[in-house]
Amino acid sequence: MFQRKILKAIERQIVSREIIVLTGMRRVGKTTLLKMLYEKIDSENKVFLDLENLINQKIFDEIDFDNIWNNLIPFGITKNEKAFIFLDEIQTFPQIVSVVKYLYDHYDVKFFLTGSSSYYLKNLFPESLAGRKILFELYPLDFEEFLTFNNVSHNFHKSFMEKGGNRNYIAFEKYKKYYDEFLTFGGFPQVVLAENEERKKIYLNDIFSSYFEKDVKSLADFKQINAFRDLILLLFQRIGSKLDISKLASALNISRHTVYSYLSFLEQTYFISLITPYSKSVDREISGTRKVYACDTGFVNLFAKVDAGNLLENAAYNCLRHFGKINYYQKRTGAEIDFILPELSTAIEVKTKADHRDIDKLKNLSEKLGYKESYVVSKEFVDLQKIISVIDL
Repeated sequence: MFQRKILKAIERQIVSREIIVLTGMRRVGKTTLLKMLYEKIDSENKVFLDLENLINQKIFDEIDFDNIWNNLIPFGITKNEKAFIFLDEIQTFPQIVSVVKYLYDHYDVKFFLTGSSSYYLKNLFPESLAGRKILFELYPLDFEEFLTFNNVSHNFHKSFMEKGGNRNYIAFEKYKKYYDEFLTFGGFPQVVLAENEERKKIYLNDIFSSYFEKDVKSLADFKQINAFRDLILLLFQRIGSKLDISKLASALNISRHTVYSYLSFLEQTYFISLITPYSKSVDREISGTRKVYACDTGFVNLFAKVDAGNLLENAAYNCLRHFGKINYYQKRTGAEIDFILPELSTAIEVKTKADHRDIDKLKNLSEKLGYKESYVVSKEFVDLQKIISVIDL
């Protein structure tokens, strides 16, 4: 099993008291990651339970929560020493939250939980668990992880300055075929590990169907399910673009309020990301027109035909999101910066093939914002300062 980059950060919390919660879209590898953590626990007093199994749910279905320890005895679990309890797919058994809180408060137990979306977790975790949990979000593979899953090593630099100062044409030629595959089929682990293109497309279809059946139909209770499906297809055609809610509502013959509710659901189940315009005013940022990105470019290629530049921008976003908060910037005159990383005071522009003009334009715009660091990400190899190759992102 291949390790995800987030694994080390979670490992550091094994010794902490807090409940570890791992969330993310279906099929991104949460269960696999949880099992890897389970194997790292140096204790026999541990158990891994899948809550999609109704028998496992019965273990915790007690009026008196203290009796749960008796139900765990057949699994070799005792309350007389620190217990490590791993619970997979908690959204299938909402009552578990009260159980977890009680056992956490009254016994020496460390919980590791997975749930399929922040939509679930928002409803499952009440304020009573505030301060008791540490939340980690898992996404499809970025390009660095994509290479790892293909048994290919590449030295990725941590800072943008290092990324922009270590261009190598030979390395670019070596890895560009992998990036083309990453751009085409995305980063779902099962898809990446598939042996041929036909299997990759089958798995992508299956993942999409699973999301639609298990998340959308079972959770959302949307009355106009066809309109919801059609919205997804419209969003795929608009990746990297600003959303006009009125036009979407008109095209689907639904209200603006319904469009907003659909978008909220899609975002909270990790299917899309919506980013707001950068502004020093929080109110303006919140109220600004949002740009949309898909969770995975494999979905986009499977269900829509989009501009190569927009697809590249989406892939770049999916590799940048672990750096922290992301905005975009646009002046009233129309001049725009693809990505602003306010926590790093860095501006990023994405181009299929960058040149001097792109560097100068971005530099001028970012300096007016007070940002000293700015870089142009280029799909084609360009040996210029302030250029980052996509294979190094």
